Amino acid sequence: MSVMRTKSVERSIADTEEPEFQLRKSLAALDLTIFGVGVVIGAGIFTLTGRAAHEVAGPAIVVSFVVAAIACALAAMCYAEFASTVPVSGSAYTFSYASLGELFAWIIGWDLILEMFLGASVVAQGWSAYLGVLLQQLGAPLPAAIGYGGTVDLMAILLVLVLGVLMTLGIRESMRVNLVLVAVKLFIVLFVIVAGIMFINPANYSPFVPDAAPREVATGLTQPLLQFLSGAEPMAFGVGGIFAGAALVFFAYIGFDVVATTAEETKNPQRDMPIGIIASLAICTLLYCAVAFVVTGMVSYDQLDPAAALANAFAYHGQAWMATIISAGAVAGLTTVVLTLLIGATRIIFAMSRDHLLPAGLAKVHPTRRTPWLISIIVTVIVALVAGLTPVGVLEEMVNIGTLSAFVLVSIGVVVLRRTRPDLKRGFRVPWSPVLPILSALVCMYLMLNLTVETWLRFLVWLVIGFVIYFAYSHRNSRLGKDADTYFNPAEPKVVGRDS
Repeated sequence: MSVMRTKSVERSIADTEEPEFQLRKSLAALDLTIFGVGVVIGAGIFTLTGRAAHEVAGPAIVVSFVVAAIACALAAMCYAEFASTVPVSGSAYTFSYASLGELFAWIIGWDLILEMFLGASVVAQGWSAYLGVLLQQLGAPLPAAIGYGGTVDLMAILLVLVLGVLMTLGIRESMRVNLVLVAVKLFIVLFVIVAGIMFINPANYSPFVPDAAPREVATGLTQPLLQFLSGAEPMAFGVGGIFAGAALVFFAYIGFDVVATTAEETKNPQRDMPIGIIASLAICTLLYCAVAFVVTGMVSYDQLDPAAALANAFAYHGQAWMATIISAGAVAGLTTVVLTLLIGATRIIFAMSRDHLLPAGLAKVHPTRRTPWLISIIVTVIVALVAGLTPVGVLEEMVNIGTLSAFVLVSIGVVVLRRTRPDLKRGFRVPWSPVLPILSALVCMYLMLNLTVETWLRFLVWLVIGFVIYFAYSHRNSRLGKDADTYFNPAEPKVVGRDS
Protein backbone atom coordinates (compact mmCIF):
# COMPACT_ATOMS: atom_id res chain seq x y z
CA MET A 1 0.00 0.00 0.00
CA SER A 2 1.33 3.47 -0.90
CA VAL A 3 0.45 4.77 2.56
CA MET A 4 3.16 2.44 3.91
CA ARG A 5 5.90 3.75 1.59
CA THR A 6 9.12 4.51 3.43
CA LYS A 7 11.57 7.32 2.87
CA SER A 8 15.15 6.08 2.76
CA VAL A 9 17.74 7.42 5.17
CA GLU A 10 19.86 8.50 2.19
CA ARG A 11 17.04 10.59 0.78
CA SER A 12 16.21 12.15 4.15
CA ILE A 13 19.83 13.24 4.52
CA ALA A 14 20.00 14.44 0.90
CA ASP A 15 16.98 16.68 1.47
CA THR A 16 18.86 18.53 4.21
CA GLU A 17 21.44 19.71 1.64
CA GLU A 18 18.92 21.49 -0.60
CA PRO A 19 19.72 25.23 -0.36
CA GLU A 20 16.13 26.39 0.16
CA PHE A 21 15.68 23.98 3.10
CA GLN A 22 19.18 24.02 4.60
CA LEU A 23 19.46 24.79 8.31
CA ARG A 24 22.61 26.09 10.01
CA LYS A 25 24.73 23.44 11.76
CA SER A 26 25.97 25.09 14.94
CA LEU A 27 25.17 22.78 17.89
CA ALA A 28 27.60 20.62 19.88
CA ALA A 29 27.12 17.98 22.59
CA LEU A 30 27.10 20.59 25.38
CA ASP A 31 24.39 22.61 23.60
CA LEU A 32 22.24 19.49 23.24
CA THR A 33 22.72 18.49 26.88
CA ILE A 34 21.73 21.99 28.05
CA PHE A 35 18.79 21.91 25.64
CA GLY A 36 17.64 18.60 27.17
CA VAL A 37 18.02 19.75 30.77
CA GLY A 38 16.23 22.97 29.82
CA VAL A 39 13.09 21.19 28.64
CA VAL A 40 12.99 18.37 31.23
CA ILE A 41 13.55 20.35 34.43
CA GLY A 42 10.64 22.70 35.06
CA ALA A 43 8.52 23.72 38.01
CA GLY A 44 7.65 20.06 38.59
CA ILE A 45 10.92 19.47 40.42
CA PHE A 46 9.61 21.71 43.22
CA THR A 47 6.09 20.23 43.34
CA LEU A 48 5.81 16.76 41.81
CA THR A 49 8.40 15.15 44.06
CA GLY A 50 6.54 16.06 47.24
CA ARG A 51 3.11 15.22 45.82
CA ALA A 52 4.23 11.76 44.69
CA ALA A 53 5.86 11.09 48.06
CA HIS A 54 2.77 12.24 49.96
CA GLU A 55 0.23 10.35 47.87
CA VAL A 56 1.80 7.07 46.73
CA ALA A 57 5.38 6.25 47.71
CA GLY A 58 6.61 7.96 50.89
CA PRO A 59 10.40 8.37 51.19
CA ALA A 60 10.77 5.53 48.67
CA ILE A 61 9.88 8.09 46.00
CA VAL A 62 13.66 8.29 45.49
CA VAL A 63 13.53 4.68 44.27
CA SER A 64 10.52 5.57 42.11
CA PHE A 65 12.58 8.22 40.33
CA VAL A 66 15.34 5.68 39.66
CA VAL A 67 12.82 3.14 38.29
CA ALA A 68 11.24 5.83 36.09
CA ALA A 69 14.69 6.90 34.87
CA ILE A 70 15.54 3.32 33.88
CA ALA A 71 12.24 3.02 31.98
CA CYS A 72 12.85 6.38 30.34
CA ALA A 73 16.43 5.41 29.46
CA LEU A 74 15.07 2.58 27.30
CA ALA A 75 13.23 5.08 25.10
CA ALA A 76 16.17 7.52 25.28
CA MET A 77 18.53 4.89 23.85
CA CYS A 78 16.13 4.23 20.98
CA TYR A 79 16.03 7.96 20.21
CA ALA A 80 19.84 8.11 20.44
CA GLU A 81 20.25 5.31 17.89
CA PHE A 82 17.83 6.88 15.45
CA ALA A 83 19.16 10.42 15.86
CA SER A 84 22.71 9.23 15.19
CA THR A 85 21.56 7.23 12.16
CA VAL A 86 19.10 9.71 10.64
CA PRO A 87 20.42 13.19 11.63
CA VAL A 88 17.42 15.03 10.20
CA SER A 89 14.87 17.43 11.74
CA GLY A 90 11.58 15.90 12.79
CA SER A 91 12.55 13.48 15.56
CA ALA A 92 10.06 10.60 15.83
CA TYR A 93 8.28 11.72 12.64
CA THR A 94 11.44 11.36 10.54
CA PHE A 95 12.44 8.12 12.29
CA SER A 96 9.02 6.56 11.63
CA TYR A 97 9.11 7.65 7.98
CA ALA A 98 12.39 5.78 7.51
CA SER A 99 11.27 2.59 9.26
CA LEU A 100 7.49 2.16 9.53
CA GLY A 101 6.11 4.11 6.58
CA GLU A 102 4.39 7.35 5.64
CA LEU A 103 1.08 6.77 7.43
CA PHE A 104 2.80 6.03 10.74
CA ALA A 105 5.07 9.02 10.20
CA TRP A 106 2.06 11.27 9.62
CA ILE A 107 0.30 9.93 12.73
CA ILE A 108 3.28 10.54 14.95
CA GLY A 109 4.01 13.94 13.41
CA TRP A 110 0.38 14.91 13.98
CA ASP A 111 0.65 13.72 17.61
CA LEU A 112 3.88 15.65 18.16
CA ILE A 113 2.32 18.85 16.85
CA LEU A 114 -0.41 18.46 19.46
CA GLU A 115 2.12 17.59 22.18
CA MET A 116 4.36 20.58 21.60
CA PHE A 117 1.65 23.16 20.91
CA LEU A 118 -0.29 22.15 24.02
CA GLY A 119 2.88 21.66 26.06
CA ALA A 120 4.19 25.14 25.24
CA SER A 121 0.79 26.71 25.98
CA VAL A 122 0.31 24.87 29.29
CA VAL A 123 3.83 25.69 30.46
CA ALA A 124 3.47 29.35 29.43
CA GLN A 125 0.40 29.57 31.65
CA GLY A 126 2.34 27.90 34.47
CA TRP A 127 5.13 30.42 33.97
CA SER A 128 2.59 33.24 34.27
CA ALA A 129 1.25 31.74 37.51
CA TYR A 130 4.72 31.47 39.07
CA LEU A 131 5.62 34.97 37.89
CA GLY A 132 2.53 36.27 39.68
CA VAL A 133 3.55 34.45 42.88
CA LEU A 134 7.12 35.73 42.64
CA LEU A 135 6.05 39.36 42.10
CA GLN A 136 3.55 39.04 44.97
CA GLN A 137 6.35 37.84 47.25
CA LEU A 138 8.52 40.75 46.11
CA GLY A 139 5.75 43.25 46.89
CA ALA A 140 4.87 44.15 43.29
CA PRO A 141 1.73 42.15 42.48
CA LEU A 142 0.39 41.96 38.93
CA PRO A 143 -3.08 43.29 38.11
CA ALA A 144 -5.40 40.26 38.28
CA ALA A 145 -6.90 40.89 34.81
CA ILE A 146 -3.60 40.41 32.93
CA GLY A 147 -2.04 37.57 34.92
CA TYR A 148 -2.73 33.87 35.29
CA GLY A 149 -6.46 33.22 35.50
CA GLY A 150 -7.29 36.74 34.32
CA THR A 151 -9.44 37.81 31.40
CA VAL A 152 -6.39 37.71 29.14
CA ASP A 153 -3.17 36.10 30.37
CA LEU A 154 -1.01 38.89 28.99
CA MET A 155 2.12 37.63 30.75
CA ALA A 156 1.89 34.24 28.99
CA ILE A 157 1.36 35.98 25.65
CA LEU A 158 4.36 38.27 26.13
CA LEU A 159 6.59 35.35 27.12
CA VAL A 160 5.70 33.36 24.00
CA LEU A 161 6.14 36.41 21.72
CA VAL A 162 9.58 37.25 23.13
CA LEU A 163 10.76 33.64 22.86
CA GLY A 164 9.25 33.39 19.37
CA VAL A 165 11.30 36.36 18.20
CA LEU A 166 14.42 34.82 19.73
CA MET A 167 13.69 31.46 18.04
CA THR A 168 13.20 33.15 14.67
CA LEU A 169 16.50 35.04 14.94
CA GLY A 170 18.47 31.77 15.05
CA ILE A 171 19.20 28.52 16.86
CA ARG A 172 22.58 29.79 18.06
CA GLU A 173 21.02 32.86 19.69
CA SER A 174 18.31 30.69 21.24
CA MET A 175 20.91 28.35 22.71
CA ARG A 176 22.87 31.21 24.24
CA VAL A 177 19.82 32.49 26.10
CA ASN A 178 18.88 28.92 26.99
CA LEU A 179 22.37 28.41 28.46
CA VAL A 180 22.03 31.42 30.76
CA LEU A 181 18.54 30.44 31.94
CA VAL A 182 19.50 26.80 32.51
CA ALA A 183 22.52 27.95 34.52
CA VAL A 184 20.23 30.10 36.71
CA LYS A 185 17.79 27.24 37.09
CA LEU A 186 20.47 24.71 38.06
CA PHE A 187 22.02 27.14 40.53
CA ILE A 188 18.66 27.60 42.27
CA VAL A 189 17.92 23.85 42.31
CA LEU A 190 21.36 23.09 43.77
CA PHE A 191 20.96 25.92 46.29
CA VAL A 192 17.61 24.49 47.39
CA ILE A 193 19.15 21.01 47.75
CA VAL A 194 22.13 22.24 49.80
CA ALA A 195 19.95 24.49 51.97
CA GLY A 196 17.44 21.69 52.56
CA ILE A 197 20.11 19.22 53.69
CA MET A 198 20.60 21.31 56.86
CA PHE A 199 16.99 20.63 57.92
CA ILE A 200 16.90 16.89 57.31
CA ASN A 201 15.67 14.75 60.21
CA PRO A 202 16.72 11.08 59.69
CA ALA A 203 13.59 9.95 61.57
CA ASN A 204 11.49 11.13 58.62
CA TYR A 205 12.94 8.31 56.49
CA SER A 206 11.36 5.67 58.73
CA PRO A 207 9.51 3.77 57.44
CA PHE A 208 11.29 4.18 54.10
CA VAL A 209 8.63 2.05 52.40
CA PRO A 210 5.30 2.70 54.22
CA ASP A 211 2.73 -0.10 54.51
CA ALA A 212 0.49 -0.56 51.49
CA ALA A 213 -2.96 1.06 51.56
CA PRO A 214 -5.80 1.58 49.04
CA ARG A 215 -5.69 4.79 47.02
CA GLU A 216 -8.59 7.11 46.43
CA VAL A 217 -10.43 5.67 43.42
CA ALA A 218 -11.31 7.91 40.48
CA THR A 219 -14.54 7.18 38.66
CA GLY A 220 -16.10 7.75 35.24
CA LEU A 221 -14.02 9.40 32.55
CA THR A 222 -11.41 10.59 35.06
CA GLN A 223 -10.24 7.08 35.97
CA PRO A 224 -7.21 5.50 34.29
CA LEU A 225 -8.06 3.38 31.25
CA LEU A 226 -6.35 0.36 32.87
CA GLN A 227 -8.59 0.70 35.93
CA PHE A 228 -11.64 1.09 33.67
CA LEU A 229 -10.79 -2.08 31.72
CA SER A 230 -9.65 -4.28 34.60
CA GLY A 231 -11.64 -2.97 37.57
CA ALA A 232 -8.45 -3.26 39.65
CA GLU A 233 -8.29 -1.14 42.80
CA PRO A 234 -5.19 1.11 42.76
CA MET A 235 -2.83 0.86 45.75
CA ALA A 236 -0.54 3.36 47.41
CA PHE A 237 2.69 2.83 49.36
CA GLY A 238 4.39 -0.52 49.81
CA VAL A 239 6.33 -2.00 46.89
CA GLY A 240 3.35 -1.37 44.63
CA GLY A 241 3.49 2.29 45.66
CA ILE A 242 7.08 2.54 44.41
CA PHE A 243 5.96 1.47 40.93
CA ALA A 244 2.85 3.66 41.12
CA GLY A 245 5.16 6.54 41.99
CA ALA A 246 7.42 5.64 39.05
CA ALA A 247 4.44 5.81 36.68
CA LEU A 248 3.53 9.21 38.14
CA VAL A 249 7.00 10.77 38.03
CA PHE A 250 7.87 9.27 34.63
CA PHE A 251 6.16 12.27 33.06
CA ALA A 252 8.64 14.56 34.82
CA TYR A 253 11.30 13.16 32.49
CA ILE A 254 9.38 13.78 29.28
CA GLY A 255 11.13 16.29 27.07
CA PHE A 256 14.47 14.69 26.25
CA ASP A 257 12.93 13.59 22.93
CA VAL A 258 12.79 17.25 21.86
CA VAL A 259 16.60 17.16 21.64
CA ALA A 260 16.26 14.87 18.62
CA THR A 261 14.36 17.58 16.69
CA THR A 262 17.63 19.54 16.39
CA ALA A 263 19.65 16.69 14.84
CA GLU A 264 19.89 18.53 11.51
CA GLU A 265 21.46 21.56 13.20
CA THR A 266 24.13 19.53 15.03
CA LYS A 267 27.74 19.67 13.84
CA ASN A 268 28.54 16.02 14.54
CA PRO A 269 25.17 14.29 15.13
CA GLN A 270 26.55 10.73 15.09
CA ARG A 271 28.60 11.50 18.20
CA ASP A 272 26.82 14.43 19.82
CA MET A 273 23.14 13.42 19.66
CA PRO A 274 23.52 10.29 21.84
CA ILE A 275 25.65 12.27 24.31
CA GLY A 276 23.10 15.10 24.50
CA ILE A 277 20.07 12.82 24.95
CA ILE A 278 21.58 10.42 27.50
CA ALA A 279 23.60 13.02 29.44
CA SER A 280 20.58 15.32 29.90
CA LEU A 281 18.54 12.36 31.20
CA ALA A 282 21.33 11.38 33.64
CA ILE A 283 21.67 14.94 35.00
CA CYS A 284 17.91 15.27 35.47
CA THR A 285 17.76 11.93 37.29
CA LEU A 286 20.41 13.03 39.79
CA LEU A 287 18.60 16.32 40.45
CA TYR A 288 15.20 14.68 40.86
CA CYS A 289 16.55 12.05 43.28
CA ALA A 290 18.39 14.70 45.31
CA VAL A 291 15.30 16.92 45.64
CA ALA A 292 13.15 13.90 46.55
CA PHE A 293 15.66 12.83 49.20
CA VAL A 294 15.79 16.33 50.71
CA VAL A 295 12.06 17.05 50.78
CA THR A 296 11.15 13.70 52.40
CA GLY A 297 13.92 14.24 54.95
CA MET A 298 12.78 17.76 55.86
CA VAL A 299 9.15 16.81 56.55
CA SER A 300 7.48 13.46 57.16
CA TYR A 301 5.88 12.25 53.91
CA ASP A 302 2.37 12.21 55.45
CA GLN A 303 2.66 15.91 56.38
CA LEU A 304 3.91 17.17 53.02
CA ASP A 305 1.73 19.66 51.16
CA PRO A 306 0.93 18.10 47.74
CA ALA A 307 0.41 21.54 46.16
CA ALA A 308 3.75 23.16 47.08
CA ALA A 309 5.76 20.57 48.95
CA LEU A 310 9.23 22.08 48.80
CA ALA A 311 8.24 25.68 49.55
CA ASN A 312 6.11 24.59 52.50
CA ALA A 313 8.85 22.26 53.73
CA PHE A 314 11.08 25.31 54.19
CA ALA A 315 8.20 27.27 55.73
CA TYR A 316 7.76 24.35 58.17
CA HIS A 317 11.31 25.08 59.37
CA GLY A 318 10.74 28.83 59.56
CA GLN A 319 12.44 29.63 56.26
CA ALA A 320 9.53 31.21 54.39
CA TRP A 321 11.93 33.39 52.36
CA MET A 322 12.96 30.25 50.48
CA ALA A 323 9.57 30.28 48.74
CA THR A 324 10.76 33.35 46.81
CA ILE A 325 13.91 31.51 45.70
CA ILE A 326 11.83 28.52 44.61
CA SER A 327 9.42 30.74 42.66
CA ALA A 328 12.37 32.38 40.89
CA GLY A 329 13.70 28.93 40.01
CA ALA A 330 10.31 27.94 38.63
CA VAL A 331 10.12 31.09 36.47
CA ALA A 332 13.61 30.46 35.04
CA GLY A 333 12.89 26.77 34.61
CA LEU A 334 9.62 27.20 32.77
CA THR A 335 11.09 29.83 30.45
CA THR A 336 13.54 27.28 29.04
CA VAL A 337 10.80 24.66 28.72
CA VAL A 338 8.61 26.99 26.61
CA LEU A 339 11.58 27.94 24.40
CA THR A 340 12.59 24.35 23.69
CA LEU A 341 9.01 23.25 22.99
CA LEU A 342 8.56 26.14 20.53
CA ILE A 343 11.76 25.13 18.74
CA GLY A 344 10.66 21.48 18.71
CA ALA A 345 7.27 22.34 17.24
CA THR A 346 8.81 24.38 14.41
CA ARG A 347 11.23 21.58 13.50
CA ILE A 348 8.46 18.95 13.37
CA ILE A 349 6.31 21.13 11.08
CA PHE A 350 9.40 22.05 9.03
CA ALA A 351 10.17 18.36 8.37
CA MET A 352 6.55 17.57 7.46
CA SER A 353 6.32 20.59 5.16
CA ARG A 354 9.57 19.72 3.42
CA ASP A 355 8.02 16.32 2.67
CA HIS A 356 4.89 18.14 1.38
CA LEU A 357 2.64 16.41 3.91
CA LEU A 358 1.89 19.98 4.98
CA PRO A 359 2.07 22.95 2.56
CA ALA A 360 5.60 23.05 1.15
CA GLY A 361 5.81 26.85 1.18
CA LEU A 362 6.03 26.80 4.97
CA ALA A 363 9.41 25.06 4.92
CA LYS A 364 11.42 27.85 3.29
CA VAL A 365 14.25 29.02 5.50
CA HIS A 366 15.47 32.59 5.95
CA PRO A 367 18.37 33.33 3.54
CA THR A 368 20.70 34.67 6.24
CA ARG A 369 19.33 33.39 9.57
CA ARG A 370 18.79 29.85 8.16
CA THR A 371 15.71 29.33 10.32
CA PRO A 372 12.22 28.26 9.19
CA TRP A 373 11.00 31.79 9.83
CA LEU A 374 7.45 31.47 8.50
CA ILE A 375 6.74 28.37 10.58
CA SER A 376 8.30 30.08 13.60
CA ILE A 377 5.93 33.04 13.25
CA ILE A 378 2.86 30.79 12.84
CA VAL A 379 3.79 28.60 15.82
CA THR A 380 4.49 31.66 17.99
CA VAL A 381 1.17 33.34 17.18
CA ILE A 382 -0.93 30.19 17.72
CA VAL A 383 0.77 29.25 21.01
CA ALA A 384 0.53 32.84 22.29
CA LEU A 385 -3.21 33.00 21.55
CA VAL A 386 -3.93 29.58 23.06
CA ALA A 387 -1.87 30.34 26.18
CA GLY A 388 -3.36 33.78 26.64
CA LEU A 389 -7.02 33.16 25.89
CA THR A 390 -7.94 29.55 26.74
CA PRO A 391 -7.98 27.34 29.88
CA VAL A 392 -5.69 24.83 28.16
CA GLY A 393 -4.49 23.28 31.43
CA VAL A 394 -7.38 20.79 31.38
CA LEU A 395 -5.74 19.17 28.33
CA GLU A 396 -2.37 18.71 30.02
CA GLU A 397 -2.49 14.89 29.85
CA MET A 398 -2.76 15.12 26.06
CA VAL A 399 0.93 16.07 26.10
CA ASN A 400 1.75 12.80 27.85
CA ILE A 401 -0.22 10.52 25.55
CA GLY A 402 1.22 12.18 22.45
CA THR A 403 4.76 11.76 23.76
CA LEU A 404 4.28 8.15 24.82
CA SER A 405 2.79 7.19 21.46
CA ALA A 406 5.93 8.62 19.83
CA PHE A 407 8.11 6.59 22.23
CA VAL A 408 6.27 3.41 21.24
CA LEU A 409 6.72 3.92 17.50
CA VAL A 410 10.38 4.95 17.81
CA SER A 411 11.11 1.84 19.91
CA ILE A 412 9.44 -0.41 17.33
CA GLY A 413 11.13 1.49 14.51
CA VAL A 414 14.60 0.65 15.88
CA VAL A 415 13.84 -3.07 15.55
CA VAL A 416 12.38 -2.65 12.05
CA LEU A 417 15.27 -0.53 10.71
CA ARG A 418 17.84 -2.96 12.15
CA ARG A 419 16.23 -5.69 10.01
CA THR A 420 15.54 -3.69 6.83
CA ARG A 421 18.78 -1.63 6.75
CA PRO A 422 21.48 -3.46 8.76
CA ASP A 423 24.08 -1.74 6.53
CA LEU A 424 23.47 1.75 7.89
CA LYS A 425 26.20 3.45 9.91
CA ARG A 426 24.92 3.93 13.47
CA GLY A 427 26.74 6.31 15.78
CA PHE A 428 25.02 4.62 18.73
CA ARG A 429 23.39 1.20 18.98
CA VAL A 430 20.80 0.16 21.58
CA PRO A 431 22.32 -2.83 23.40
CA TRP A 432 20.54 -6.19 23.48
CA SER A 433 18.27 -5.38 20.57
CA PRO A 434 15.49 -6.33 19.95
CA VAL A 435 14.87 -7.09 23.65
CA LEU A 436 15.41 -3.57 25.05
CA PRO A 437 13.51 -1.70 22.29
CA ILE A 438 10.54 -4.09 22.66
CA LEU A 439 10.67 -3.66 26.44
CA SER A 440 10.70 0.11 25.92
CA ALA A 441 7.56 -0.10 23.76
CA LEU A 442 5.78 -2.29 26.33
CA VAL A 443 6.66 0.04 29.23
CA CYS A 444 5.38 3.06 27.31
CA MET A 445 2.16 1.28 26.33
CA TYR A 446 1.59 0.38 29.99
CA LEU A 447 2.06 4.02 30.98
CA MET A 448 -0.41 5.08 28.27
CA LEU A 449 -2.97 2.73 29.85
CA ASN A 450 -2.51 4.63 33.13
CA LEU A 451 -3.82 7.83 31.52
CA THR A 452 -7.47 8.71 31.97
CA VAL A 453 -10.36 7.54 29.81
CA GLU A 454 -11.18 11.12 28.78
CA THR A 455 -7.58 11.65 27.65
CA TRP A 456 -7.86 8.58 25.43
CA LEU A 457 -11.15 9.81 23.97
CA ARG A 458 -9.65 13.22 23.15
CA PHE A 459 -6.62 11.48 21.67
CA LEU A 460 -8.81 9.36 19.39
CA VAL A 461 -10.69 12.47 18.21
CA TRP A 462 -7.36 14.14 17.37
CA LEU A 463 -6.28 11.01 15.44
CA VAL A 464 -9.51 10.98 13.43
CA ILE A 465 -8.94 14.63 12.45
CA GLY A 466 -5.40 13.69 11.44
CA PHE A 467 -6.55 10.79 9.26
CA VAL A 468 -9.03 13.07 7.48
CA ILE A 469 -6.29 15.62 6.70
CA TYR A 470 -3.86 12.92 5.59
CA PHE A 471 -6.19 11.25 3.09
CA ALA A 472 -7.72 14.54 1.91
CA TYR A 473 -4.43 16.43 1.41
CA SER A 474 -1.15 14.91 2.59
CA HIS A 475 -1.28 11.55 0.79
CA ARG A 476 -2.03 13.16 -2.59
CA ASN A 477 0.61 15.88 -2.19
CA SER A 478 3.37 13.79 -0.63
CA ARG A 479 6.74 14.60 -2.18
CA LEU A 480 7.76 10.97 -1.77
CA GLY A 481 4.71 9.78 -3.70
CA LYS A 482 5.15 12.29 -6.52
CA ASP A 483 8.85 11.53 -6.90
CA ALA A 484 8.47 7.75 -6.62
CA ASP A 485 9.17 7.19 -10.31
CA THR A 486 12.02 9.64 -10.61
CA TYR A 487 14.13 9.37 -7.46
CA PHE A 488 16.73 6.61 -7.26
CA ASN A 489 18.16 5.50 -3.94
CA PRO A 490 21.90 4.89 -4.40
CA ALA A 491 22.00 2.44 -1.51
CA GLU A 492 19.49 0.00 -2.99
CA PRO A 493 18.68 -1.16 -6.55
CA LYS A 494 15.09 -0.04 -6.37
CA VAL A 495 12.93 3.05 -6.55
CA VAL A 496 12.32 4.83 -3.27
CA GLY A 497 8.72 5.63 -2.54
CA ARG A 498 7.31 2.25 -3.35
CA ASP A 499 6.47 -0.28 -0.71
CA SER A 500 9.43 -1.53 1.21
